[in-house]
Amino acid sequence: MTLVNNLPDFTAHVANIAGTVPDVPPVSASAIMLTFLGDHLLDQGVCVYSGSVIDVLARAGVSEEATRSTLTRMTGRGLLRRQRGGRRMYFGLTERSTRILRDGGVRLWQTGAVNRDWDGTWTLLAFSLPGERQRERHDLRAELAWAGFGPVQGGLWIAPGRPDVSQILDDLGLGSHIRIFRGHADPSTDVAEMIANAYDLDALAARYEDFRSRWAASSAKPADPLASKLLLVTDWLQIIRRDPRLPMEHLPADWPAVAAQELFFRLDDLLAAPAAAIAASLLETVPDAGEAVRDAGEAVRDAGEAAPAHDAG
Repeated sequence: MTLVNNLPDFTAHVANIAGTVPDVPPVSASAIMLTFLGDHLLDQGVCVYSGSVIDVLARAGVSEEATRSTLTRMTGRGLLRRQRGGRRMYFGLTERSTRILRDGGVRLWQTGAVNRDWDGTWTLLAFSLPGERQRERHDLRAELAWAGFGPVQGGLWIAPGRPDVSQILDDLGLGSHIRIFRGHADPSTDVAEMIANAYDLDALAARYEDFRSRWAASSAKPADPLASKLLLVTDWLQIIRRDPRLPMEHLPADWPAVAAQELFFRLDDLLAAPAAAIAASLLETVPDAGEAVRDAGEAVRDAGEAAPAHDAG
């Protein structure tokens, strides 16, 4: 792979992730856009000019057409809102995208990829669907795997901790076919063996090892810190969002997520300040009028809740 100043060349890096590295999902323009929004719009109270977004994402190998299409598509899905300023169009976050980006931030900076604070709790989910509902069974299994569950046997799946499955039940409408329990494994159960049977540990480990291979080289002066940071965070998020956060005490001693996470944090620290400086010089922003309206509405509601009640008459 081409290297520039010992950091992955961002154009080659996009192509690499998009298909030449096994078992790594493609980096879409939407994924890079979400990283950009989380880094530069979340909790900033601003909307950003579309031309600025095009300039920034171009540095990460995203074409102008793809960026415009992504802005339009995300607006249609309720993830962005338009705000006109003179003859220019600006884009701001919505409540939905704010919630998604905050969830991503928690996963990035708080829960992470290494689970050392597990309290021994397992969530057990059992389901039973008639044979003719094969498509729904497939969809349920896919949703459970994405939520961190692994199959133990038959229709019994497990996940460490207490994952919230309410969204899965709502989306698929299968609540009457699903039973959920929480508990601890009996001492007679070989938990490490159960995990190895329920999850593809080799594939999970390979994703972390591939990440380290792509990003192991570092430099004090990368060619483009902004592009590198966008791609670094996007790459890392795609990996940890597919990680069920299995308890470290039941994983191999040399579990590669530990070293991969240390590398991610080190590189993010390296890139953060120079990336922010470049972004500040490129991004044209205006105050988010929608946020001001939302804040005013919340203030009115808070005042109403705090006001003392008066007897009628």
